[in-house]
Order: sequence, then structure tokens, then C-alpha cells
Amino acid sequence: MIFAAGLGTRLKPLTDTMPKALVSVGGQPLLWHVVQKLKAAGFERVVVNVHHFAQQIVDYLRQNQNFGLDIRISDETEQLLETGGGIKRALPLFDQDSPILIHNVDILSNVALGSLVGGQSPASPEAAATPDALLVVSRRATKRYLLFDEEMILDGWVNIETGQVKSPYPGLNPSDLKSLAFSGIHVVWPRLFPLFRDMPDRFGIIDFYLKHCHQCAILGYEQKGLQLLDVGKLDTLEQAETFIKQL
Repeated sequence: MIFAAGLGTRLKPLTDTMPKALVSVGGQPLLWHVVQKLKAAGFERVVVNVHHFAQQIVDYLRQNQNFGLDIRISDETEQLLETGGGIKRALPLFDQDSPILIHNVDILSNVALGSLVGGQSPASPEAAATPDALLVVSRRATKRYLLFDEEMILDGWVNIETGQVKSPYPGLNPSDLKSLAFSGIHVVWPRLFPLFRDMPDRFGIIDFYLKHCHQCAILGYEQKGLQLLDVGKLDTLEQAETFIKQL
């Protein structure tokens, strides 16, 4: 699933006339870069959620014959459903027995996407069972961090600017855990799908993970040699031109 519904406010004035997904990097829209990466990794069905200038995205995909893939639209034109609500809305468009890889449209990286949905978690390849969710994380400066234990199991979240902590574990001390930044790339396995039914129409996926991390295997994954750029702001858009040549 490609998250392409956002308003792209940090990319104004470009997004005053187009969706963030169609902002160009290296001569091609951000959406093109993610679709091509998914296609190269062997994915065949892709769901794209739309809201801001939704028809432009629909037209772009149609004009390119969906790049030879089974691309489906999850329509959020009436209301933005946030990341968790977006997945909940899109679930009927997927194979209910297969994991779903979710990828923000404004993320460029060298993440090996195909390996994330394999039979075992790359975070703990020795584990016999697959995780319930796998979150690609990295060590980078941000205000909000996910908190993991030594086995890379999600325990909580912290905003280092305000000191706010979210966790199902009372008295959690962030300094006792690994603080890692979420990349906007994650995988959800079918065992979690039923839990979405009890959520409201609109909610953030991180809140969903934090709600269930004490009873489900929500794991973090740091790829060695990770190169990742969030192309969400105008200054990073300039960096992206050089970044994609290095990938």
C-alpha cells in the first residue's frame, strides 16, 4: 500500500496545485519512484490511497496503464483517515491471507522491500514465527521516537521535546530502551487484520501499534547500511535529486 492521500503542506506552494505524490524528483513523480521500487521487488498488487487532488493521481496511473500492475484506489476524498484509518479502509482490497507492506509516498530508500515480507523477520531471522508487524526504523534526529527493548520489540513512544511518553507499560523509562525513528515503511501480517475492526474510522497507525504491542509481536528492524530520505519538505526535495543518484 502506498500512502498518497496527504495534503503535503510542508511542500507548499508545489502542493497548492498538485498532490505530494506527483511532485517530481529526478524527472519523475515521487509516486513513480515508489511504484517502480515495489515492482522491482516483485509486488504485483498495489493499493494507493487518495484524497488531496485525488483525480490527478487516478489519471496519472491510468495514463501509465498502472505500470503493468494490479493497482487499486482506496478513496478518502470525503475525509482523510490518517495512517491507521487508511489501512482499515483499504483492507478489503487486499488478499486477506497475505501480509501488507505499507510505504509512504515521500520516502526514498535502499530498503530491501522484498525481504521484509518473507517467511521470517529480517529483524530476528532465528525466530520460528513471523512477527505481527515489522517497522523499519533508523537512527536519525527527530522529536518523536519509538522505544524498543533489546530484542527490538516495541514497548512505547516518546516525544523528547515535550517529554510525553505513550506505552501500555506503566512507568516506562525511555532511557532504558532504544530510541529509533520510524521510517514510514512497515509490514502488517494478517493476524492483526481483525484488530482493525475495533478501531474508529480515523486513527494513526502508531497509536494502533502502541495499543497492541504488549500482546502482539510488533518488531523494529534496522537495515545495515540504510540510506533513507524523507522528501516531505522543500529543503529535502533539493537533497533528493542527489540522493536518488546515490541509491
